[in-house]
Amino acid sequence: MKTSEANFDGLIGPTHNYAGLSLGNVASMGNKKQVSSPKEAALQGLLKMKTLYDMGFVQGVLAPHSRPHIGYLKRLGFNGKSESEVIVDAAKKAPEILASLTSASSMWTANAATISPSADTQDGRVHMTPANLVNKFHRYIEASTTSKILKATFPNEDYFAHHSALPAHENFGDEGAANHTRFCTDYGTQGVEFFVYGRKADLLSGPHPKKYPARQTREAAEAIARLHGLKKEFTVFAQQNPEVIDQGVFHNDVIAVGNKNCLFYHEQAYLNTEQVKQDIAKHFAKDFYFVEVKASEVSVQEAVESYLFNSQLLTVSDDKMILLVPEESRTTPAVWNYLNYLTESKQTPIQEVVVRDVKQSMKNGGGPACLRLRIVLSEVELKNTNPKTLLNEQLYNQLVGWVNKHYRDQLSEEDLADPMLYEESCRALDELTQILDLGSVYDFQL
Repeated sequence: MKTSEANFDGLIGPTHNYAGLSLGNVASMGNKKQVSSPKEAALQGLLKMKTLYDMGFVQGVLAPHSRPHIGYLKRLGFNGKSESEVIVDAAKKAPEILASLTSASSMWTANAATISPSADTQDGRVHMTPANLVNKFHRYIEASTTSKILKATFPNEDYFAHHSALPAHENFGDEGAANHTRFCTDYGTQGVEFFVYGRKADLLSGPHPKKYPARQTREAAEAIARLHGLKKEFTVFAQQNPEVIDQGVFHNDVIAVGNKNCLFYHEQAYLNTEQVKQDIAKHFAKDFYFVEVKASEVSVQEAVESYLFNSQLLTVSDDKMILLVPEESRTTPAVWNYLNYLTESKQTPIQEVVVRDVKQSMKNGGGPACLRLRIVLSEVELKNTNPKTLLNEQLYNQLVGWVNKHYRDQLSEEDLADPMLYEESCRALDELTQILDLGSVYDFQL
């Protein structure tokens, strides 16, 4: 039975804006208050999806969340007889809270959940745990809707096991697949699941960053491994280097990316790199490629600014992988020089670089890898996936038309107070649930 890795990208929502909400994310903080273009952002994301579909990859679509989140505005004491009046009240009294509750951050589906394929789990099902994202308020509110969307996308419980998010406490801070990688010989065989964490729950029990928060705890990673029924001997835990977190590396996928028998990473990514390599390599009889980028070749700052490692590492044949990078990697000289050297050397499976423009997402702190959730699916599991969420020519054209119909060209900080933005978003998302056959996944539809 053929098994393949699908990429499910998050559609960028109608309220995409630059509120600078993510402490520790250099791009997010640096572009605060700039004017965004929700329409351009969504079209850029769709074009990236279409690029992979055209290359023969299985490409899926995950719906954005409804924003602003009216339920939380009401829970926080903002009043009105209608949703519009609640938004106006929040804009007057606490615009910073309104900005948090209007974020389109669900677009970065690498943080949506952690996924373990059926080849790795004890019950032979694909296991999914939505991330609790407790470190940032504007993301913490996502878990419930993420769960509904995942269940509507992967509805058959004979093949898919859906778990609740971990307890919403900092001891179990979970940021999803941005800190999770899977290595394997073939996608359909037993793999090695690699969990990266920033700290332990007890800050006195180990190293931790001093400037920016470590968003993922070891305890969260261990809990997910237990929930998913993973075999202990095929599970590896590694601590991220606290020093790089303090330089803006808020997730592992900003400093490393892996696929099958290859880990592409910066030499300063992990606290104990040699032990990490030993723990992974012992499971592979054939060659495993540790592609280490030296600080003398690309600095951590250059890696963060270019999002070199927040790229998609994709298998195109048994001995060839491609790296899909953002335009910023091409315009950063040290990074582009390194990538040319890497592909010309032919010493690793990474033999081609594909560049795509996702500038609207990049300015908010998310590159190509942030926009996708990787899900390994067998033929039968793919057949039991909601077919309306799988990209093809027809769906791509339909979604492009949907974006052009409903999205604004520009969105400023002041526009977040416009009640019409919420009404426009509701109309758009209600139509989208029909296009993707999701049913009622939003509170306004209930």
